[in-house]
Amino acid sequence: MAATLLSNVRVLDGTGAEPFPGEVLVEGNRIKKVAKGKRQIARESAARVIDGQGMTLMPGMTEGHCHISFTGVAQPFELGMIPPEEHTLKTAANAKLLFECGFTSVYCAASAKPRLDVVVRNAVNAGELVGPRIRAASPEIVATGGLGDERMLHIHRESFALIADGPEEVRRVVRTCIREGVDNIKLNVSGDDFYPHAPGGCTTYMDDEVKMACLVAHEFGKQVATHSRSSNSVKLSVRNGVDCIYHCEHADEEALDMMEAAKDRIFVGPAVGLLHNTVHEAAPWGITEEVITKLNMRRNLEMTCEVYKEIRKRGIRAVIGGDYGFAWTPQGTNARDLLHFVNLFGYTPMEAIQLATRNGGQLMRMGDELGLVKEGYLADLLLVDGDPLADLSLLVGPQALAMIMKDGRIFKDPAEYARSERQVAAE
Repeated sequence: MAATLLSNVRVLDGTGAEPFPGEVLVEGNRIKKVAKGKRQIARESAARVIDGQGMTLMPGMTEGHCHISFTGVAQPFELGMIPPEEHTLKTAANAKLLFECGFTSVYCAASAKPRLDVVVRNAVNAGELVGPRIRAASPEIVATGGLGDERMLHIHRESFALIADGPEEVRRVVRTCIREGVDNIKLNVSGDDFYPHAPGGCTTYMDDEVKMACLVAHEFGKQVATHSRSSNSVKLSVRNGVDCIYHCEHADEEALDMMEAAKDRIFVGPAVGLLHNTVHEAAPWGITEEVITKLNMRRNLEMTCEVYKEIRKRGIRAVIGGDYGFAWTPQGTNARDLLHFVNLFGYTPMEAIQLATRNGGQLMRMGDELGLVKEGYLADLLLVDGDPLADLSLLVGPQALAMIMKDGRIFKDPAEYARSERQVAAE
């Protein structure tokens, strides 16, 4: 099998160890050898030798709360207004964009229509589209009156959700989504302060409904993720076997204790990008200070900071991904979450990178072969022009990525990057 040797690189392996000068040999789609120091691996062992020029070699990142079908809308109901044909094309374009920004894997947290994630995942796997590894999600399954129910008695309006009330309806909808090929089931167990009739502190699903979703999904080998802002929705999620719990900002001491007791089984994600940008960057879309106050967004951000500082202390596994794909959280800026975890929650830069690499591989259910620069692991690798531990903004967008490799195949060639850099310098 053709092999590639990456020499003269600074290896940030994702384990938490300090980066080291070294070489990495990729054979086929896996990492064959990792060596410390220069010229430790025989040049004749590789069909191609790439001089990394001292740049940082690290694992590809995982977007852990990804909505590849969210297309920059300002209001959630607008997602239901996009015709499925156009929506599929926009979803494929988003997947490609995220890949170009260093996300070699995405864990989808809900699809805006039932098969958008599935179709794009299948096309990427078949080599018909360029994109990341994708765990495809169902639409958000919600109770009547919950987050995503855009209907009114006098108007039926489509949104991004599937409505299911009671355990039997939940059973049917989950089975339908599984039939259509999803990997992840998404439940909205709490409300959201963007929905005044079902605010974030309100729990909109009950124990028997969440339990049913998990029983059915797990029987078919699928995962369950929940939108859980209220403390009770967090407890329902832990108690009934949910795999990934998003938001959690209202979590009380009991909820935190339950998450800690289950920390080897669950993942959590704050989706802080949306909260941060709503408070600080959404004014051009009419989110004024008055609106922010009315929606409790500043307090929600403060509570998120308090809870995730505690989550870090307790060693509960977190992932990055912040509800990107709205007008003020544009796709492609997803790695800003790394900075938020450091600046808002107190994680170190190394810990933040591990959330996106090691934890991401575990969330993808590929923790024994994805998310580390390690012998035997899949060769999903980034070559970064600079030191991301000193400047995490290098990972936001494609500008500093000299190489993107997935499954041992180079999709962004460092030789092309070097030529473009020389051209910029000449200009």
